[in-house]
Amino acid sequence: MKHTLCVLAFIVFGFSMNAQEGFKLGIQGGLPLGDFNDEVSLFVGADVGYMWALGRLMDFGVTAGFIHGFAETFQGQTVSVDLPNVQFLPLAASIRIWPSNSFSLGVNAGTALGINDGNDGGFYYRPIIGFLLGPQTELNLSYTGIQLDERAWNSANLGVIYTFPTGRRR
Repeated sequence: MKHTLCVLAFIVFGFSMNAQEGFKLGIQGGLPLGDFNDEVSLFVGADVGYMWALGRLMDFGVTAGFIHGFAETFQGQTVSVDLPNVQFLPLAASIRIWPSNSFSLGVNAGTALGINDGNDGGFYYRPIIGFLLGPQTELNLSYTGIQLDERAWNSANLGVIYTFPTGRRR
């Protein structure tokens, strides 16, 4: 029994070390497009995730994030309209393809949970183009789409991702 517990603890510890090896932390910002363009002025977001190498050319992982869209405020002489902020919690699988050592193409896909009142969330996708700025820092351009019941959240994004050192070299 003790032997089984030791082996199990070793496996869990080993898995934890492997998961930390691909830890990524990112921030992004951008402009809403389409249905939310008149209601939200800009948004900021943050992502955390783990990526595992499936070889030298492909990575696979999971991500979770937060998107906060800042509502527009319309004011006139007799009318003042305060719209609600829009918030999502994306949960997704990620895949990245590395055609070169400093350039990647990828997509995150999953679900985005709506956080603010009246927001049920929906299908989430985010195609990404990444450019390495250094060994652990990546600049990326992306497009976020969230398919809601009767509308869609779409945005053009600029972000930075920091990858904690893993010992793996591309």
